[in-house]
Amino acid sequence: MRHLFRREFNALWHSPWQLALISYIPIIGMLGLWWLFSAGIPRQLPVAVVDLDNSQISRMLARELSANPSVALHSYANEVEAINAMRQSQVYALVIFPYQLKKDLLTSKRPIIDIRYNSQYLLVGKLLSSQLQRSLAQGLTHFGEVNLLLKGANKATVDVSLSPISNQTTALFNQNVNYVSFLVPPILIALWQLIAMLVFVNSVNRELIPQGERHYVAQDIWPKVWVKMVIYSPIMLIHGGFILLWLYQYLALPAAGSLLLLVLAQAVMLIVLWLLVLVIFMLVRDRARIVSFCTGLFAPAFAFMGVTFPVNDMFITAKWWRLLIPSSHYIDSHISVISYGAGLRQVLIQMGSYWGFLLLLPVLYMLGRNAQKIPDQAQVDGVINPEVNR
Repeated sequence: MRHLFRREFNALWHSPWQLALISYIPIIGMLGLWWLFSAGIPRQLPVAVVDLDNSQISRMLARELSANPSVALHSYANEVEAINAMRQSQVYALVIFPYQLKKDLLTSKRPIIDIRYNSQYLLVGKLLSSQLQRSLAQGLTHFGEVNLLLKGANKATVDVSLSPISNQTTALFNQNVNYVSFLVPPILIALWQLIAMLVFVNSVNRELIPQGERHYVAQDIWPKVWVKMVIYSPIMLIHGGFILLWLYQYLALPAAGSLLLLVLAQAVMLIVLWLLVLVIFMLVRDRARIVSFCTGLFAPAFAFMGVTFPVNDMFITAKWWRLLIPSSHYIDSHISVISYGAGLRQVLIQMGSYWGFLLLLPVLYMLGRNAQKIPDQAQVDGVINPEVNR
């Protein structure tokens, strides 16, 4: 067994790409993604405004929109130009002040201020929708207050008449609408999973033995796989721990539970990830196709976590796909520990969602037996990759 460890470390030392994947690439990628969201709240998002009324009230409402730090107004002469700009992603939303807006307000009519946003940008669209409505409501409330005072209403009752109910919304998992605590953790976990997959795929791909148009694996593949898991699991757990320490110790994001429970959850997630990669490796047995298949399976992991899009609203095929991605199971434990302060018992119960992956063990055994059938003539002719037997 000792010579297998030396063999694996020797192969790692002579692979610059593999060394990069286990050293500086994860750190650079994680810090880069954090930097993209480090502002916490999106600001100065371009919004088109079309003022068909060009009155004092419409200009006042435009100033209210401009005062919102999330909005950067861009004026357009007509609706067609503004819609084209939104289709070309030059702006994310559109506000149209209708003709005779001031007249309709003064005559107690109900003019319609048209607000449109691009729902393809899910988070940006929802943010702008709420911010635009709030800014316009503030401007219209001020106008309504002046209108009531001019009609002789008592100032003490004006606020009650305009806003009889005052609402305060506090997001449990996204305090102050801070995208660092909301988006960055699952994004980093998805990136970490993808890098871990590439590390293990690159390692097991070296065990492929070409014979004509097919590839096989050596008879002693399982001890080699065990050595790879023993070597690369602690390395990737160090990067996973770095994510937790960076977010919840250095950045001091709120964490209600113990980070050690999340390290345990990450370890189980890695084991399941290795199992999936091995099944694909034994089934495909082609270096390029293995990388492509695994990347296609794990690349959209963030979208299937249920953080930005509710799981219950996903199509049935998306729900099945989500069950195949280990990070989708891990994120439940992550949210429970960070937001609810869940203990060991709750985390272990949530880890029970991995039980279905145990069914892959007999499948992996059968695939491994079939993949190890190498004709003797191929060994005699020296077709086996000498690097594998180093």
